[in-house]
Amino acid sequence: MQIGTARRAAVAAAALALTGALSAAPGAAADPPATVVTVNAKAGLATVPDTALGVNHAIWDTELGSTAVSGLLQSAGVQMMRYPGGSYADIYHWQTHTAPGGYVAPNTDFDTFMAGVRRAGAQPMIIANYGTGTAQEAADWVRYANVTKGYGAKYWTIGNENYGNGHYGTAWEADNRADKSPRQYAEEVVAYATAMKAVDPTIKVGAVLTTPANWPDGLVGGGDAGTWNQVVLSIAGPYVDFVDLHWYPGGSTAAEALARTAQIEDIMFLARQQIQRYAGAGADRIKVSFTELNVGVGQNTQPGALFLADAYSALLEQGVFTVQWWNVHNGIGTPSTVAGQTDYNDFGLLSSGTCTANGSVCEPPLNTPFAPYHALKVMSQFAHTGDQLVRAGSPDPLVTAHAARRTNGDLTVLLVNKDPDNARPVSIRYSGYSPSSAAPAVVTFKNGDAAPTSATSGSATAQTLPPYSLTLLTLHPSGSTAGAPNAPGKPFVTTVTDRTATIAWPAAPAGTKPIAKYEVHRQNGTVSEQLGETTSTSLTVYNLNPGSRYTVNVVTRDTAGNVSWSSPPLTFTTGAPATSTCAVRFTDANDWGNGYVGNIDILNTGTTAINNWTLTFSWPTGWQSLSGGWNGTWTQTGSTIRVTPADFNVTIPAGGATSVGFVGSYNGPNILPTAFTLNGVVCSAA
Repeated sequence: MQIGTARRAAVAAAALALTGALSAAPGAAADPPATVVTVNAKAGLATVPDTALGVNHAIWDTELGSTAVSGLLQSAGVQMMRYPGGSYADIYHWQTHTAPGGYVAPNTDFDTFMAGVRRAGAQPMIIANYGTGTAQEAADWVRYANVTKGYGAKYWTIGNENYGNGHYGTAWEADNRADKSPRQYAEEVVAYATAMKAVDPTIKVGAVLTTPANWPDGLVGGGDAGTWNQVVLSIAGPYVDFVDLHWYPGGSTAAEALARTAQIEDIMFLARQQIQRYAGAGADRIKVSFTELNVGVGQNTQPGALFLADAYSALLEQGVFTVQWWNVHNGIGTPSTVAGQTDYNDFGLLSSGTCTANGSVCEPPLNTPFAPYHALKVMSQFAHTGDQLVRAGSPDPLVTAHAARRTNGDLTVLLVNKDPDNARPVSIRYSGYSPSSAAPAVVTFKNGDAAPTSATSGSATAQTLPPYSLTLLTLHPSGSTAGAPNAPGKPFVTTVTDRTATIAWPAAPAGTKPIAKYEVHRQNGTVSEQLGETTSTSLTVYNLNPGSRYTVNVVTRDTAGNVSWSSPPLTFTTGAPATSTCAVRFTDANDWGNGYVGNIDILNTGTTAINNWTLTFSWPTGWQSLSGGWNGTWTQTGSTIRVTPADFNVTIPAGGATSVGFVGSYNGPNILPTAFTLNGVVCSAA
């Protein structure tokens, strides 16, 4: 996450550079300025679940049930394993252990899989066959797993990437139903969930959605009432416990792919916005899983390792309950050299020990760990079950940071250097946490390393990150945290307007001293901005901006001045004013996956004519841009769009209206604007 403004970063960098230049000996090159990393323990994010670190297993993998593999996965801290493997799930019949049209390796049946899961100390996630299966077949699997065998398999997904069944023109996922629409899938999900929960009411059932900003998100198929996500959530939302997403970020280079982890917060915001909008009452209970993830460039070398650590961390920060790498084994592709290392174009964590067809290049021996495996091992040391992830970041896009606070008072800081060529000195600042002055324990995984290395080096406030590396610090607090007050429960919004929000939260248990007050802080990047304080368990905050996203935390302060951990985060968006002298109706009229037609109706709800008007609004993300517009003159400055009238619509009479339109482009999550200003007046929503 970036902090501050470009101007602040430039001024800081210039000041550091000047200091270095003045202190350097004549003719000597100045040391590069340190990148400032900020860790804000007051800006709490999600708590790490016991299902966080996951992987995929596949029935065509001969090593699926081996003790060697389960031992390696246990050593890497794997907490969840998915079965029977991607698109194979939609042709797999568990009772006969067959997958017509596909290869099934020996010793990969369900019981063998579960034996490996148990040896590794993990939990299973099972994909019920939607493509060629039935609700009864899925219910029988639940009965066998949890009643007959007592496996306690809790998480079950209905199908895999079922939007890829040809309904949108591209078909890779098996689907033997004549109707391949999202409505048919949703109605079947209801039937599956009902039958499966009749056997075991304690299981959690998930439905497949498309990931925002990834195909076919935004597309509406012929005869459909909306997008895949809209239709599936509208019908199946009340019957499911989680939704399942996949993400392969794309990019023609490793640098492009690694940069796309910056989209994760907006991806998750849009996914939750869709769930809230379409899934009906109680949508807050619906969780999110990411059960397939891989970088796509440098899969088994350092880009894969950096992407895994960065993406897993960012997704867990946003409350995803499990992130699962594709795959444990996958096999050799087209080899290349990436950052000086041989990349076998293998999506697996472990070597398959295979060779190219002509035998010219062979992978290392079977089950040799690739770089992403070691990154997963670093992740298991970074984020423990029950840790609270907190905001961390830097203004340098090549240096990302994540942090986690432990119940014993320790803090872990994970630093990712995405620069393949240069070491990066970093200066680490802390807010809401005072680290011990002792040198921290440091785990480092560098490009080409056979495994991470451990040392005690540097300080809590200064480290040098090797090129293309992961660096994990484990810090102890400077003093005892015993007796501090407890954090409040998860806050919620009772009312939101264009300018205000009333926030409430469950009371916090006191520590050794009475509670004096609660403080509400807004997360502004990695900086916490206090919005107010109160002795009660609710607060109305004022002077908010219309159509803006806010993430807040609440902390407890006792009579001795001790401060608690932060509450879980609350994210809300302000709206438009209830009344105004103008109103705007905005419509996403046609979306094709990386662009759309936006129609804007401008209504004069006042008593006098509006002449020579100017309409302005801002893109909610940095992934959006203006391609062109009509019925006015359109310009974009930064993220702000400005529209002035054409000759024929200069005046909007009282009670009258005019319409303008544009083509918008996006290369990330397309969060639509909700606040529009006409001649400086914020308009209501029409």
